[in-house]
Amino acid sequence: MNEEGKGYLSFSGKEKLMPQEEMLETIPKKNKFTIGVPRELSSNENRVALVPDAVHLLVENGHRVLIERQAGVSAHFSDSKYAEEGGEIVENAEDIFESDIIAKIAPPTDEEIEKLGRRKVLLSSISLPSRDRKYFQKLMAKKVKALAYEYIQDKTGAFPVIRSMSEIIGNTAVLIAAEYMSNPQFGKGEMFGGFPGIKPTELVIIGAGTVAEYAARAAIGLGAYVKIFDDSMYKLRSIQNNLGSRIFTSTLQPKLLLKAMKEADVIISAKHSPGSMAPCLITEEMVMSMKAGSVIVDVSIDQGGCFETSRITTHQNPVYQVHGVTHYCVPNIASRVPHTASYSLSNFLAPLILNMSDLGGIEQQLKRDPAFGKGVYIYNGILTNKFMADQHNLSFQDLDLLMAAFL
Repeated sequence: MNEEGKGYLSFSGKEKLMPQEEMLETIPKKNKFTIGVPRELSSNENRVALVPDAVHLLVENGHRVLIERQAGVSAHFSDSKYAEEGGEIVENAEDIFESDIIAKIAPPTDEEIEKLGRRKVLLSSISLPSRDRKYFQKLMAKKVKALAYEYIQDKTGAFPVIRSMSEIIGNTAVLIAAEYMSNPQFGKGEMFGGFPGIKPTELVIIGAGTVAEYAARAAIGLGAYVKIFDDSMYKLRSIQNNLGSRIFTSTLQPKLLLKAMKEADVIISAKHSPGSMAPCLITEEMVMSMKAGSVIVDVSIDQGGCFETSRITTHQNPVYQVHGVTHYCVPNIASRVPHTASYSLSNFLAPLILNMSDLGGIEQQLKRDPAFGKGVYIYNGILTNKFMADQHNLSFQDLDLLMAAFL
């Protein structure tokens, strides 16, 4: 005690130099978000970002979820189902875009950008080939934090949203090919697969990633003969191991690829280039060598396409013919099965938002999870994706440096 008996004696300044106890990190205060789910304006988009089960999970954890009326109808989720799970059905799209987090599928239109509140978090796809310089400038003016699903990575460096959608797309691409092979106008009236006494369907897949794996599984199950081409020996070995079968694989050697194309009934291109455009691997001259009535499904069209003859189509008018070859070039193939695809995305998105809340907000999420930060292309109005900046002659700043400045 001190002289007056009123307290403890203080340590000298020297004592402060002694080793101290480690201080535990303080637990961040959870953020409660208002999450807005708008109705997609594009007639080519049928998915919804959050399904009713995910809304229930978010509401149970203290968040508020606003659903624009009929946002889930095209994916077969009714307004009444959302309301039963705690979602608030709203008529006014302006209320949706004033939410803390706006979760949608397609990139926001110019009309939606006008409604977007300042400094909000925008989660959507980006569909880079369809965007121009003015589009990014409008988004940047809103000072938003914008993340693209297709750029978000996990801690292994994989792309979880792309992978889940690719599994769906791979299966669906084979079903699409089967539909048009049997079509009397765009195909040859042939059944996809194999049948006793006749030659099996020959399928060429360009790329050896997730789309290719799931397309190959579906095609082999139907009895087709599958050939896979890629420029990565690692991927070719991996896909053979995953399929558990010694299927035909080859590097992208022009002569071998051209020979396979001449014999093919169906070609599926599935080359994905993270953060950039897909390589144009197939010339118009090579397409001319294909059999009349054969089918091309260009899954890579959302990154520009792998065929010189490819051009973007829609679900309303999905195919066209060049040199007698049917081309299917719809960018969002997963939207063809919107109920399934919505669940797949929602299963990723709801836990992500909950984790963001537990950490205290998106800034803390970005600070602790650099792989998640790969999805950011605008941060508080500043473009942080170098490829986009180079493509559209815009200024670019590194996200990590920005985070250090803002935090």
